[in-house]
Amino acid sequence: MMNDFHARQRAWPRLLMLFCLCLAALLPARATTYDAELPEQLLHGADLCALAPCRAVMPLAQKFSLRKGSPSYVEAIGVGADQREQVIGYVFLSTDVVDIPAYSGKPVVTLIGMDKQGLITGLRVLKHSEPILLAGIPESALLKFIAQYVGKAGDAKLEIGHSNSTSGTSGASGATGLDAISGATVTAIAENQVISRSAYEIGRQVGIFKSEARPKARFRALSEPPLTWAQLLAEGSVAHLLVPAEKMARDAADGPYMDLYFGNLDVPGVGISLLGEPGYRRLMADLKPDEHAIFIIANGQESFKGSGFVRGGIYDRIQLRQDPVTFTFRDTDYQNLYHLQPQDAPAFKESAVFIVRSASFNPAWPWQLAFLANRIDAKSGVKTFEHFGADYWLAGRYLEGGRPVVVKPEAAWKPLWRGKEIEIGLFALVLGFAALMYSQRDKLVRASTRKHKPWIKRPRTVLWFVCVAFLGFYLKAQPSITQVMTWCHSLLHLWQWELFLSDPFIFLFWWFIIATVLIWGRGLFCGWVCPFGSLQELAYALGKLIGLQRFQRLLPKPLHDKLRWLKYVIFFVLLAVSLYSMETAEKLAEIEPFKTTFIVGVWNRSWPFWIFIGAILGLSILSERPYCKYLCPLGAGLALPGKFRLFGLKRKAECQTCHACAAGCGSHAIDSEGKIDQMECMLCLDCMVLYYDDHACPPLVKERKFREKAGLALTPINAGGYFIALDSVRRELADKAATLAAKAP
Repeated sequence: MMNDFHARQRAWPRLLMLFCLCLAALLPARATTYDAELPEQLLHGADLCALAPCRAVMPLAQKFSLRKGSPSYVEAIGVGADQREQVIGYVFLSTDVVDIPAYSGKPVVTLIGMDKQGLITGLRVLKHSEPILLAGIPESALLKFIAQYVGKAGDAKLEIGHSNSTSGTSGASGATGLDAISGATVTAIAENQVISRSAYEIGRQVGIFKSEARPKARFRALSEPPLTWAQLLAEGSVAHLLVPAEKMARDAADGPYMDLYFGNLDVPGVGISLLGEPGYRRLMADLKPDEHAIFIIANGQESFKGSGFVRGGIYDRIQLRQDPVTFTFRDTDYQNLYHLQPQDAPAFKESAVFIVRSASFNPAWPWQLAFLANRIDAKSGVKTFEHFGADYWLAGRYLEGGRPVVVKPEAAWKPLWRGKEIEIGLFALVLGFAALMYSQRDKLVRASTRKHKPWIKRPRTVLWFVCVAFLGFYLKAQPSITQVMTWCHSLLHLWQWELFLSDPFIFLFWWFIIATVLIWGRGLFCGWVCPFGSLQELAYALGKLIGLQRFQRLLPKPLHDKLRWLKYVIFFVLLAVSLYSMETAEKLAEIEPFKTTFIVGVWNRSWPFWIFIGAILGLSILSERPYCKYLCPLGAGLALPGKFRLFGLKRKAECQTCHACAAGCGSHAIDSEGKIDQMECMLCLDCMVLYYDDHACPPLVKERKFREKAGLALTPINAGGYFIALDSVRRELADKAATLAAKAP
């Protein structure tokens, strides 16, 4: 019999692992454009349509031109009514125009077609890196989303989720509402900006959409001494662009990849401070009307001028962007810059003065210097390009009338926060209530002890209902291991706050998790407010309610102690796989039932997911939190930093030999020596109710009976929350006897 028992113990981990592998094998491989390798010529070559499906987005075209313009586009040529060839529209690649990251931190590369009337004729996603579209949400959802743009004007005001009628118009705002991608709203918001801004900027460039002319800059004459470099930098007249070596997978010991300073030399106060008055006058004398001068100085592992520059060519590493126009520089636009006047100016190894020759550039309006960095992956050898930019806007004191009013494009995450003040307030209230209640745990458990009933469980049960219904099903605010993987991925590649601000509830939830894990450990999140953990608790309570209490059991402690390590194995496997392939890691992360339960919906998944969720909840009716204890990679990831928490639960010296708390611990978190494993503890506080109860805690029961027999007061037993050992009682009895003896005749 004993051999059979040990054999069953050894079989459990194998069966669970086999089940996880079968689940992963059943996941459909739907992604066809996820991290697709696009040819270099498609991204930057002259003949875009030789490699891109241009006819799919412009069906009436007979042929296509080479790339032209800046940002670049392709003319679609068809046959008119007179049987002559003519331009019927334009095709362009989104990454040629804008560089807006989606949820993955990378842009969705989209091919867009637009006719001469400014109507979008077709779209095709060529590449995306969205892990949410790998499993659970099919890639067809993205295709269905972008299909809404066909027939829309390129300058239309398009917003996500504002449609309140069949026409899709949101009324007073004048915006056209679009259906979002359920469960992937961040991706939809980013793609909306990509399509809208790309179409608008190409439309303005080719003359379809008109923009108001910007009044020319008029500089104010200031009578002041030349400014120092520090003063120019502080007021923004000199801007700084830093690209750390780590961002480009280079050795940081060799210094930054690029450390660049730049500014506008047209302004008398700035130009004289940087070049000296004679140098500034010579430069201005050489400039023609509608020409402007900027300077660049730099240090770094690479040159901002580009290693492939040839005479008559362009400087392909830098661009000047002023919405909606991008300016590049040729060798004829370059002048040497040998010296800067300020004594505190930094040393530099390369420098330049570039002339912007265009009436479209206006130094009174904000502009951006963009640096194109060339990155080669050490493993695959694949070459990729990354844009880094820094904004520049001349201080208002140099301009007549001050700075003009400029409406900048809104960050993709801001619309997701707007209009949700009530939900955010209620969400914060729920989390604040949980933290406040736990911080008052001593008072609550003592109240439970005095009344001889678990009073603390009542508000926790209400909290579980709220977390499941409001946080889980309504807000879909279920933290996930995929966010941990994305965070680690962003640290190794390109950190962007926008990526984590894209979901207000998940963003706030993670700050709550970080704070509480470091203060109290993982238990407050996992045991109190995790939506799926709360769902398991309610399932267990349901089991008691329907009369299954006699069947409710915990796994034997020896078996539990082996199986609990499984979730840590899953966590490290997922983390390691994500560093190699986010696509594979996202599929394996379906070991989490969160997406199926709260985000996508169980009825939108295939039968293996139904079985998986049903098995977890079925086991939860008979045993407390089986998923949390044995499979949850998120819980494992939170348990590791929780080991260094500031505060833990209290223990007595007598707990080392007393096993009363361990026998009733639903998490199996108390060992044979009475120690609490804070990495496994869900902070249910059942042991703390026992800790203060002089009718249930064996050492306290013994002391209470001893006091009653000796006729001592019972109130000091729990004073201050500390256990008074029997030795102190004996001393108290001895003092009492001595007092009586002294009074005796």
